[in-house]
Amino acid sequence: MRPTSSSGFYVSRAVALLLAGLAATLLVALAVLAALYGHCAGVPPSKLRGLRVADAATPTPSSQEEPPATPKPGSAREPSATTSAGDWRPPGPWDQLRLPSWLVPLHYELELWPRLRPDELPGSSLHFTGRVNITVRCAEATARLLLHSLFLDCERAEVRGPLSPGAGDAAVGSVPVDDVWFALDMQYMVLELGEALQPGSRYELQLSFSGLAFRDTREGLFLNVYTDQGERRVLLASQMEPTFARNVFPCFDEPALKATFNITIIHHPSYVALSNMPKLGQTEKEDVNGSKWTVSTFYTTPYMPTYLAAFAICDCDPVNRTERGKEIRIWARKDAIASGSADFALNITGPIFSFLEDLFNISYPLPKTDIIALPIFDNRAMENWGLLMFDESLLLLQPNDQLTEKKTLISYIVSHEIGHQWFGNLVTMNWWNNIWLKEGFASYFEFGVINYFNPKLPRNEVFFSNILHGVLSEDHALVSRAVSTKVENFTETSEINELFDIFTYNKGASMARMLSSFLNEHLFISALKSYLKTFSYSNAEQDDLWRHFQMAIDDQSKILLPATVKSIMDSWTHQSGFPVITLNVSTGVMKQEPFYIGKFRNQTLLTHNDTWIVPILWIKNGTTQSLVWLDKNSKVFPEMQVSDSDHDWVILNLNMTGYYRVNYDKLGWKKLKQQLEKDHRAIPVIHRLQLIDDAFSLSKNNYVGIETALDLTKYLAEEDEIIVWHAVLVNLITRDLVSDVRNYDIYPLLKKYLLKRLNSIWNIYSTIIRENVIALQDDYLAIISLEKLFETACWLGLEDCLQLSRELFIKWVNHPENEVPYPIKSVILCYAIALGSDKEWDFLLNIYTNTTEEEERIHLAYAMSCSKDPWILLRYMEYAISTSAITFNGTNIIEIVAASEVGQYIAKDFLVNNWQAVDERYGKQSLVTLMYIIGRTISTDLQIVELQQFFNNMLEEHQRITVHAKLQTIKNENLKNKKQRARIAQWLRRNT
Repeated sequence: MRPTSSSGFYVSRAVALLLAGLAATLLVALAVLAALYGHCAGVPPSKLRGLRVADAATPTPSSQEEPPATPKPGSAREPSATTSAGDWRPPGPWDQLRLPSWLVPLHYELELWPRLRPDELPGSSLHFTGRVNITVRCAEATARLLLHSLFLDCERAEVRGPLSPGAGDAAVGSVPVDDVWFALDMQYMVLELGEALQPGSRYELQLSFSGLAFRDTREGLFLNVYTDQGERRVLLASQMEPTFARNVFPCFDEPALKATFNITIIHHPSYVALSNMPKLGQTEKEDVNGSKWTVSTFYTTPYMPTYLAAFAICDCDPVNRTERGKEIRIWARKDAIASGSADFALNITGPIFSFLEDLFNISYPLPKTDIIALPIFDNRAMENWGLLMFDESLLLLQPNDQLTEKKTLISYIVSHEIGHQWFGNLVTMNWWNNIWLKEGFASYFEFGVINYFNPKLPRNEVFFSNILHGVLSEDHALVSRAVSTKVENFTETSEINELFDIFTYNKGASMARMLSSFLNEHLFISALKSYLKTFSYSNAEQDDLWRHFQMAIDDQSKILLPATVKSIMDSWTHQSGFPVITLNVSTGVMKQEPFYIGKFRNQTLLTHNDTWIVPILWIKNGTTQSLVWLDKNSKVFPEMQVSDSDHDWVILNLNMTGYYRVNYDKLGWKKLKQQLEKDHRAIPVIHRLQLIDDAFSLSKNNYVGIETALDLTKYLAEEDEIIVWHAVLVNLITRDLVSDVRNYDIYPLLKKYLLKRLNSIWNIYSTIIRENVIALQDDYLAIISLEKLFETACWLGLEDCLQLSRELFIKWVNHPENEVPYPIKSVILCYAIALGSDKEWDFLLNIYTNTTEEEERIHLAYAMSCSKDPWILLRYMEYAISTSAITFNGTNIIEIVAASEVGQYIAKDFLVNNWQAVDERYGKQSLVTLMYIIGRTISTDLQIVELQQFFNNMLEEHQRITVHAKLQTIKNENLKNKKQRARIAQWLRRNT
């Protein structure tokens, strides 16, 4: 699955339900909840008390995983209907996040019937019913069953068994179900039985239920309403990962509890039903109103966790091909299929499957693969076995996408999700604390796959740009969690969803890459083959992976490690942050220390005492050297000393495969600066990137002075690799520098210094833009770097950049088929508006109001905020609060204007007269955001007070405290930046 931010959906819905219960008397509350969740027909009438929801405030025991003692017949608890939930709920396993080990699910017979009709567009939700028969094996005697269920109305609950082996699972008898109740906080359904289940015996839980599929969330079953062939249409799809299967059917919703599934979907005859497996059969049934429905059944799945169960009911068209005898189909809107937008993804999918099959020597086990492009999937993708789901923006390649990064992006994401067919689907982590075992390795193999098919794509530079740069910028020693976390650290279900973050994906991929680098590719793949084969259709933990790597190490003698693979890798995965490795090239002394945000400012917080076992791959004078290990705080490496020779230099972390930053003593940095100025090509591109990124990051956080980083930029007049320029510019030309007028004391110095060095790289790419822009279509690094280059050149007033903006804009206005090249579209439109008048602005407004493509609207909305005319920007903000046409994704246009060069001065006055309208249009939180934007240049307490007084009547009381703390943080950051900019200005004066 693609990473996603924590949404807090668990809390919001549960709280809403609980608040509804508390809003009335207890009797009414119980009645409301009973109506919401229903009764269970399998419970005897004499015992039926309606649904009870356990009180989340009940004290939780420190540990209780044992099943309850077997009750005597007729001794089940019978609290009265008037007793509050908190009074009758005892401490028990329902207070724990993990299911007790009493039952092991073996097989699900699942039937779902969503009432989706093509002639009835649903509102915010759609009703569905279902039945599930779950075959389980009893592991421990228990008269109480726990399984997951959330927001489902229970219609019936029965327990058959024990089942007779070898007799078609005929039931010897049945077990009475005395009561069914729900523990909402841990999302459990609890069945109280009249007698205990017996260890070793198999039983069948028979449950009928109903629930809702929603439009405004992607949890469980959800709806997409979209336009296709000029008509409004609707489809239904599922998202079960990580813990949303319980929203669709009662189940044992943990990744280690794998089972097989027989799935049946009842749907309208005009729709196609898709699931994990191929269709087995199709029949017809009639509902009570006489309407005809199609019943689609599917073959039995392999053993898999509940989070991989997948369903779709849609009116889409497919394109298909066969790869090694197995059908691959991509489903999408009919318009998209007709335009050929799915063809690129179809053409790469089969070869990617074949490549990974050959790499791991394990065939993809399912007989088919369906991939569906969902109109709305929140920029996500999901690897469900046999039915992969993508947001269509991440799968479909339109004809006008040739000059975007879209082709490469689709290749990476398709590779990632196909990689999950082995890492995650075939071998599943035992629990979510080791989710990096699937997401990290799937992210890592994206690059192996794409490099195989595109060998000219610079793999190290792309990994740095896509993976490493982002996570190194976020990670530090005081970050909240490590890649592999302890199970006992989790106390709430919502914490599982928070694991889908940059550390799981990017840091996980970096861990895999580092492991591969200090072994070798052959040994790395050999160990993974053994791991995947051993744990196929099963579950594994991190230690299982290390064990197979250790076996591979022990079977050879060439590669020697300073410790076991487990010891080495645990030092990286079990602690947060990463080290800074500092080499003194005069003495050869190397040391490690944890990287902290603001090294000296946070000295009082330094509590990180562990060390890492660090693989040091390095080069000396351009030649690769033997691997060494830093397994202590400090160590001496005489071979890393450099002489006084002008050609003697050392760079640590070959190809940036190690997950750390590198610092040098003054002589080390000086030698590297001299080599860049003498012959920068002697230092590989990835290391020019590394030097720039490490130096600026270390200077920002007080490990080195900013002068060290700036010294590395002197050679840039000779640098023709745009990705290196990009690293310089994103570190040096920051947003606060561009937008704050008070920084214009540094502006003429930067202008003189950078324009002198920009000419060469500017001439290369401005010529391509003018003469043969299509040549950029396969240059991924150029596509992702061009915007910053053009933005900086125009900001510095490079006349050719401003002229090119005029040329491309006029060409587009006069001949709309001449699109502005996508990589620089935002910059070109912005400066065309900044240099133009209301005529150009009105032209963009007209385009904006007549396009429905969201990404295009974003480009246009930001460009319109670039005007230098206050009256135009005031009119823009008035439009934003008075017409529904000026909006996208709920984004506040006022915020966009306030963040612009001229808008920052007029947005505050606009709010004085219109804050209530802004509040009504965008909400109270938008006013808080605006306060931060308007106050982003504050540097004194008096300015904070003035700003708070200004916003005082706009904000609620609880917001004012938060805002004050945030403004103090902004002030302190500005003061720090001010000192840094003073040092930059001083350096520029000396070197311009």
